[in-house]
Amino acid sequence: MTHRERYALIGTGSRAGMYIGALSGTVLGAEHVPDLAELVAWSDPNPGRLDLYEREVVEAGHPAPARYDVADLERMIVDERVDRVVITTPDFTHAEYIVRSLRAGADVVVEKPLTIDAESVRRIGEAIAETGHEVITTFNYRYSPRNSTLRQVIADGRIGAVTSVHFEWALDTVHGADYFRRWHRDKANSGGLFIHKASHHFDLVNWWIGAAPVRVFASGGLRFYGADNAAARGLGARPSRGTGSGTSDPFALDLAADARLKELYLDQEHHDGYVRDRDVFDPGITIEDNLAALVDYDSGATLSYSLNAHAPWEGYRVTVNGTEGRAELEVVERGAVLIGDDGRVVVDPSMHPDASQVDLLRPHGEHLVVQRHWESAQEVEIPEGIGSHGGGDAYLLRHLFGRVTEDAPLGRVAGYADGVRAVSVGIAGNRSLETGLPVVIGELELGA
Repeated sequence: MTHRERYALIGTGSRAGMYIGALSGTVLGAEHVPDLAELVAWSDPNPGRLDLYEREVVEAGHPAPARYDVADLERMIVDERVDRVVITTPDFTHAEYIVRSLRAGADVVVEKPLTIDAESVRRIGEAIAETGHEVITTFNYRYSPRNSTLRQVIADGRIGAVTSVHFEWALDTVHGADYFRRWHRDKANSGGLFIHKASHHFDLVNWWIGAAPVRVFASGGLRFYGADNAAARGLGARPSRGTGSGTSDPFALDLAADARLKELYLDQEHHDGYVRDRDVFDPGITIEDNLAALVDYDSGATLSYSLNAHAPWEGYRVTVNGTEGRAELEVVERGAVLIGDDGRVVVDPSMHPDASQVDLLRPHGEHLVVQRHWESAQEVEIPEGIGSHGGGDAYLLRHLFGRVTEDAPLGRVAGYADGVRAVSVGIAGNRSLETGLPVVIGELELGA
């Protein structure tokens, strides 16, 4: 590479902070890459968030990126000589911004999911074929040491050929509930948790076992959140949002109580009217909070998958069965959601009086156990990670901004086809939810 690559960014919500931090060296970044890339332009329909990030970038000693209206995306790419566009906008907008960026002459980095439906996948594929430019979907969970260690165990043949995978993901009533407060709650915006959240998980399985999904049968529904479920449990009348409601309800999010959420969202509401703290028991929520899927792979393996968005603890369990044994990974990211004396959720459970008992019964941590046939179980050491998402974000940023394409032996670098395979399971799953029938992924004609 003969020059620092020139980046533009669309969307300046909370997730954008990782990229802005890396490109500018602000405290928000997990990894600083000034020798590789620079942020030269950005766009967001909310000028208040741009003001906030601009102030932080300038305070870090970097020039303010040029501002453009999203309607002028093509002009931004040409005028600012942009090499790559980073897209961190709501999921339903991804396809439009990807296609426009490609046709204007830039490569694209997009936060997962790639997009939310089959037609959008086809549009992106056509634009790639037309322009020859690159699209990368950022799968940071591949870079988490616990997940890459499981990948290595399978690739080394320690359990033989994979025959089946069981994958259970528990989102607790802090993290899981948050999808029902934000724009994600409308399936037209996010594709539901099968797309927005589970594309991470489906990518992991695709990558772990080195196979492509071919058929999906799904079941699920909205069984905990939403107005109907609240009424059935007798929860009574509720405020429409958490901030300013004066309630001690643990499901209420008070944006004023979190400095970062306040400055990113509450202080910026007057620009675009986006409300970040809506009640999780509102009417009109159209996404599911309980999901399950059976996925068949071209290798002959089968995945049984489940996601719960109202669990009392957060983490996941993975079991991989093979012809020569079994690997089991358990990750506890938060052992409990605890309530303080004021009735509100304690953000840091370690500060709660009952924290020691929580740690004893469900300790935070990760364990990978391998047991071959006719042998005792062995725990596999998991290296330390760097940054968030299980220690994966910093490694992802190094590969992303360094344009690393070869990552032997783990193969953590994800291309466009990986993004399509991940989202294809969710797209097929949503179709199966609608029809009650199994869906063959090839019949979706995704064009990848």
